[in-house]
Parts: sequence; C-alpha cells; structure tokens
Amino acid sequence: MQYFVYRVDKPGTHDLRMETRPAHMEFAETLGDTLVFAGPAMDDDGNMVASVWIIEADDRAHAEAITAEDPYEKVDLFETKIIRRFVRTAGTG
Repeated sequence: MQYFVYRVDKPGTHDLRMETRPAHMEFAETLGDTLVFAGPAMDDDGNMVASVWIIEADDRAHAEAITAEDPYEKVDLFETKIIRRFVRTAGTG
C-alpha cells in the first residue's frame, strides 16, 4: 500500500533543516523502492517549509516506523505530521 506523508517544519527551523539535510538525504537513499517519490514543499519565497513523501508500507504503523527513522524527525524538525493512505488514480511515472 502507498502512504502520503506530509510533515510541516516548526517555525524558525530553516537552519536546523539545512544542517540535517545531508543525513536526511542519505536516509532517503537507503529506502530504495519503499520511497516512491519525495521532495520539499516550498513557501512563496522558495524556502523549504515541509516534506512530502509517498512511501510503500504494509500499514499505517509501518509507515510511521519508516518515517520515524528519518534524521529530520530525530532532531524534532516538524510541528505537524500527517500520514494517510494514498491511492494513485491519475498521472504517469
């Protein structure tokens, strides 16, 4: 099953995000096919303010466990985290 993961940064954490980004990217690479696609959500000024992932997981608990290992979560970057089942109905790729 696929899950949509949306995690919004806490205000004032841009520097923490950038410091942690190399470890976050390394972690993302270890996920292989589990990570369908991912990228930052941006504000109107082009600053990263959130993370969007689509992941393959057995269930919501598994999706939670996967994301909990992300270095961004280990440094408490996010104020909000939403995980929902995702069903692709259109688009290519």
